[in-house]
Amino acid sequence: MPSRMPNPSKQNNSDLASARKLQGLLAVGHLANDWSPAAIWLLAPAIGLAFDLQPSQIGLLITLHSFGAALAYLPAGILSDRVQRPGKLLLFTFWWVGLGYFLASFAQNFWILAAVLAIAGMGDAAWHPIATGALARRFPTRKGLALGIHAVGGTLAEVFSPLVIGILLSVMEWRSALQLSILPPLIMGVVFYKFRNTIPISTTSSISKVDLINLLRSWTTRKGLALITAITTYNMALIALMTISPLFVQRELGYSTSETGLFFALAMLIGATGQPLVGRWSDRIGRRRVFICGLTIAGACALLATGFPHQGWTAGVLIAAMATLVFVRSSVLAMAVDHSGQREATTLGFSFALMDGVGALGGVTAGLIGNFELHYAFSLAAGFSLISIGITAIALSEHPRTNYPSSTHNR
Repeated sequence: MPSRMPNPSKQNNSDLASARKLQGLLAVGHLANDWSPAAIWLLAPAIGLAFDLQPSQIGLLITLHSFGAALAYLPAGILSDRVQRPGKLLLFTFWWVGLGYFLASFAQNFWILAAVLAIAGMGDAAWHPIATGALARRFPTRKGLALGIHAVGGTLAEVFSPLVIGILLSVMEWRSALQLSILPPLIMGVVFYKFRNTIPISTTSSISKVDLINLLRSWTTRKGLALITAITTYNMALIALMTISPLFVQRELGYSTSETGLFFALAMLIGATGQPLVGRWSDRIGRRRVFICGLTIAGACALLATGFPHQGWTAGVLIAAMATLVFVRSSVLAMAVDHSGQREATTLGFSFALMDGVGALGGVTAGLIGNFELHYAFSLAAGFSLISIGITAIALSEHPRTNYPSSTHNR
């Protein structure tokens, strides 16, 4: 009796369904994990009011929150490249986030709150290089699109979490609102247990000392250092805007907490919907062009908000500036992986550490300038964008990257 031949069409359909399931699962997980951290953008002004903080102190709180997360990115990326089943690591991050932010709600002073938020943020940070590393390995020729879809989950958290928090703050204090924000990660922590073994097994061997040396070598070249500076200043622009804009529309434009939540949510929603499209665009025409175009638009909008801070359309240009910077985030990550070309999770962990570590200085810097006039901080964001554009245009090019010899244990 002749053996039954496999049906290529059915196999292709099965692979497509599996790919979509993976992207959907990780996008939803990203949304749940980012829910509590995203709440901080709207909670920060309320915390500032409760603790009688200056804009610079509010900026410092956000910077320390991001800096704490940055400490976890690279170790999580290295760990992801060492273990074969990253699903169990991803499961653990939901519980770290939920319990960490719950404890933060009981902090009685600024420094204790900042420290606990920094530790809580490490759990959320660990998710990113592990999940994006798995996607980059699964979709090597469509990294921009895959990372863009994953980024939608996180950006949607930054849409709906501040929106919900803004409403909650109109009826309760910030501590209670923060406690309610831990429900999505805890619920996903239960749901994800069923899917923990569906995350693709890493086929790479444990990362070696030679691998780390090669990665370090690739990032200490002229192009590598230029890319580090471009990524860092890009995120400084974004965090500066995200730190000051909610404070500005409340104090200068008279927005309520609910209206501020809607304002912030709209900026993130527009950015979220554009990320997959911009990611695909960058796959086709090049990361550099997309990056420069996005930062040019964002910088121009930030300058308009600086020059005309109290117009009816000022909030609109701030929304456009933040949304455009969010647009290009997946392209920035794909650009980093393209440059390194190896150990995706470790590379992405390094990139996230740059953005949320050094890049987080945009928050405290914007706060210091905001002590004088809040809208002056928008010109700072425009300046960061201009620096990033200049470095990208002059020092970075689209020529093929240099391949460094890998160890015999690598792929």
